[in-house]
Amino acid sequence: MTDPIEAQLATVTATQAEVLGRYWARARELVPEAVAATYYAMPALKVGDRGLVSLMPTKRGYSVYPYGNRPVEEVLERHPGHAHTKGSVHFTDAAPLPIEVFDDLVLTSRRLIGERKKS
Repeated sequence: MTDPIEAQLATVTATQAEVLGRYWARARELVPEAVAATYYAMPALKVGDRGLVSLMPTKRGYSVYPYGNRPVEEVLERHPGHAHTKGSVHFTDAAPLPIEVFDDLVLTSRRLIGERKKS
C-alpha cells in the first residue's frame, strides 16, 4: 500500500514538496504514533480512527486541516491574524505558517482526539 503522504509529495512541484514535507515531518515528530492514511479523500496523519492533520497545496498556497473547527478556533485565539476558514488555516510561500502555530494546531488536534476517546 502506498503511503498517501509520500504519494502527494511525489506529485506536487519541488517547492510544494519541500514546504509540505517540512510540515509533515514536524507533525510526525510531534505525534509519533500517528500513521499516514487517506482521510476524507486527503493524505493525512491519523491517530486511531481519527484524523489528526492534513496538508494540501491550494491555488494560492497551502492549507492545514486539523480535522475540526475546534482546533482552528482554539489555536487562532492564541495566535490571531492568520487566514483561515472554520476548519483550516491557510498560508503561502511568501508568508509561511509559523512553526509554533503549526505545532499548536497539531497538538491541539491530538489533545482533542484523546478527549473524545475518554468521553
